[in-house]
Amino acid sequence: MKEILKVNNLIKKFPKAGGEIDDADAISVLKGINFDVEQGEYVGIMGKSGCGKTTCGRTVIGLYDKTDGTVLYKGKDVHAMKGNERKAFTKEVQMIFQDPYASLDPRLKVNQIVGEGMRIHKMYSSNAEIQDRVFELLDQVGLNREHASRYVHEFSGGQRQRIGIARALALDPEFILCDEPISALDVSIQAQVVNLLKRLQQQMGLSYLFITHDLSMVRQISNRIAVMYLGSLVEIADSEDIYIKNRHPYTKALLSAIPIADPTIERERKRILLQGDVPSPVNLPQGCNFCNRCPYATQLCKERKPQLREIEPGHFTACHRAEEM
Repeated sequence: MKEILKVNNLIKKFPKAGGEIDDADAISVLKGINFDVEQGEYVGIMGKSGCGKTTCGRTVIGLYDKTDGTVLYKGKDVHAMKGNERKAFTKEVQMIFQDPYASLDPRLKVNQIVGEGMRIHKMYSSNAEIQDRVFELLDQVGLNREHASRYVHEFSGGQRQRIGIARALALDPEFILCDEPISALDVSIQAQVVNLLKRLQQQMGLSYLFITHDLSMVRQISNRIAVMYLGSLVEIADSEDIYIKNRHPYTKALLSAIPIADPTIERERKRILLQGDVPSPVNLPQGCNFCNRCPYATQLCKERKPQLREIEPGHFTACHRAEEM
């Protein structure tokens, strides 16, 4: 498959209050992120809240400025784009936000929300054509044309997220960043939205970067999964390999927390309980960020930061002892 997105050594820092981004005590949120997304691929990034997943996604598509590193979309530097090139990029790359209550303008009707991007990019020559396209999109996401004349406060959470998906699809994008699009929804609605995203991917050949902390859901939808801890990717592999042949101690602990529906298996299985607290991002350990909580840590782990390396074809792990796991 053709590579559509390439992230290389991406670093993002935020200044402390009253400080500057290049200050020595600026908070480093992303610490050398490396991954790629191929055309038509569904890549998931999972990790606990606060690990940097959303910052990673927003920096990748240029909503946040990078501090260092490169992000290439179809071979072009995202953060160097200007003018018409930047406008073309914002048409091809769209985002589905986490909160369907906060990401839609309450002053606008649905047809205005979904049609706004089409008007900005002048995709159609008349309002009637835009209106017809809005009706098509609403039908595509499981709504109907009567909804077009309503305001967003008249909809449920699941319906609002469908409006957000319709808005993202309105510009015929090739790549969509999904920032925890189901976390604010009821469990009964989550499966509907995920199935909708999968169906749209098959119909339109979309590429997704799916950010989530839902460990069981990301397995069902992603071709590959990247696990993040304290601003670093600690493991990347095919979704089945992550769950069956994982090599990083943090991945093992994370997956052991997923409940199993069978009560017999659930009672007998051993859950990995991590000791200690998550380090402060202001004062990280000298070596591996996970070393103070890892039951397998050695002196080498405390002294030298492990690099993300390929231990099997397509399976990357940042652990000195990955071969022993």
